[in-house]
Amino acid sequence: MSRILAIDDDRAILDTLVRVLERDGHAVTAVFRPENVPQLDLSRFDLILCDVMMPVLDGFELVRRIRNLVDCPIVFLTAKVAEEDAVYGLGLGADDYLRKPFGAAELRAKVAAHLRRERREHHNALDFGRIRIDLRACELLVDGARVPLTPSEYEICEFLARHAGQTFSRSQIRESVFGWTNDSDDATVTVHVGKARAKLKAAGADPIQTVWGMGYKWQI
Repeated sequence: MSRILAIDDDRAILDTLVRVLERDGHAVTAVFRPENVPQLDLSRFDLILCDVMMPVLDGFELVRRIRNLVDCPIVFLTAKVAEEDAVYGLGLGADDYLRKPFGAAELRAKVAAHLRRERREHHNALDFGRIRIDLRACELLVDGARVPLTPSEYEICEFLARHAGQTFSRSQIRESVFGWTNDSDDATVTVHVGKARAKLKAAGADPIQTVWGMGYKWQI
């Protein structure tokens, strides 16, 4: 499932975008007033669809304001057909454009192509709905807010998340995360997991499951 932000002042078009894309399993956030977009947590979206001709704040100006806040693909939805308009939009940081009126098949193909490319080119984060692990910053976030994990707690979470759905014993986690030469024992893993789970629960998430008699796994 990918998270898509759709921005258009035409409610009928927004309804169409939501209906078509949710049918493909995507989670779509529809925004009717473009001036409200900068207040959103834009880092949570995998792709942005943005109309050009909108009152108060047009799509070109909106993308100019938010492009440095997001690294996901941005696709303009535009009735403008002049080549210079498309070039201008791409120069603002958009990745592509889709001319109105468009069909459902064309929309789905365009969205799917950008999401496929994004998965191939970006491996700097692990996403699990409300939980996001930033591999470059070594941070775990719930609903965009950083969970204050210690380095050891973070390393265990990252290890389990990279192998989501698989169960690992405490000794397997210790050897994989800390290495053979580390003085930590299996009880240390239990302590780290317990503290990490407490912090995650305080943030409203509980992704680490205890598999009794076996170990732990990251729920998917």
